Amino acid sequence: MTGDDMQPRAADAHRQAARPGGGAAGFASARRAVLLALACSALGASAQLAGAGESQQPRPVTPRGPLLAQEQAMVALFESTAPSVAYITTETLQATGLFRAEVQQGAGSGFVWDAAGHVVTNNHVVEGARRVFVQLDAGQPIEATVVGASPEYDLAVVRLKRVPADLKPIPLGSSKELRIGQSVIAIGNPFGLSRTLTTGIVSALDRELPTTDFREVAGVIQTDAAINPGNSGGPLLDSAGRLVGVNSAIKSASGSSAGVGFAIPADLVNRVVPALIARGRAPLPGIGIAPVRPDIVARAGIAGVVIADIGRGTPAADAGLRAYDSRSGDLGDVIIGVNGRRVNTLSQFVSELDRAGIGQTAELTVVRGNRERTVNIRVIDLRR
Repeated sequence: MTGDDMQPRAADAHRQAARPGGGAAGFASARRAVLLALACSALGASAQLAGAGESQQPRPVTPRGPLLAQEQAMVALFESTAPSVAYITTETLQATGLFRAEVQQGAGSGFVWDAAGHVVTNNHVVEGARRVFVQLDAGQPIEATVVGASPEYDLAVVRLKRVPADLKPIPLGSSKELRIGQSVIAIGNPFGLSRTLTTGIVSALDRELPTTDFREVAGVIQTDAAINPGNSGGPLLDSAGRLVGVNSAIKSASGSSAGVGFAIPADLVNRVVPALIARGRAPLPGIGIAPVRPDIVARAGIAGVVIADIGRGTPAADAGLRAYDSRSGDLGDVIIGVNGRRVNTLSQFVSELDRAGIGQTAELTVVRGNRERTVNIRVIDLRR
């Protein structure tokens, strides 16, 4: 019974006390009714306040059990690897007029390569930079210098001007062990959001990634782990937390992740980075030929590499290869294969020489006239 229910009855008691002949007994009865009504009203109000107070209190937290084994492994991987991942910012000067220039800023990712303070990233992250800064953990950005860069492989190495004592190089894995369908993890700084972890699988292997001068990086890893602007140069890891690739590019109409990302394979990185640290440049595999421009060859409807010139004393000269003769129109030797793999373009040819490796012998398939033959030839570093 609420206080509102009691109010009409209290009024009736007043009316009864006021009736003629009600007397003292009637008045006392009415008074008791009024006091009872007030008491019930107070109890009802107290109950309402108590209920409201309980609903305004925070609910108790329901305890949960331990994380699933997969979750525990992912958390441990991130906590172990994140200190090795770098946030890289750059400053470049861009001309805005005859006597004016403004500073442009860029950002990307990278990772610690060794205890000497070398940090690996993509070439396109630091290309043209006037100043480079590297931030590790929650510390202040440390200025760094570019010690080597390779546009052909889209890799670069910077060195910290001040090397922290607790610098932690990232564990290195092998990309040749990868299988389509296995889990991979990307850590980077998409859109400037530091230390972001995304997961996915190896979607495909042995992709080709165009870089510069009709060149392509061979053996590229395709993944559906979310990679966005700012992830460039960051590590792609296997489930053991080892580096298996360097995130470099995405295929997307919008410029954001569409589930098709590409990473430079770790085995190539492990070959190129030491050369960048030691000499500031990456080796360039070749056999000593100057090719005819690929667009001209394509317009002529020729599949393969047409030789424009051959250097003296080079493996190509020693193997007796013949160049195109512009006077007679003789195509000479057209290279159509390397180590049993078909090559239709110059970029494919260069990729196959890179796959064979400098100092190794490659078997070329060449066509001269209507005759096809194989030629064994040594792959050299054209930059030596």
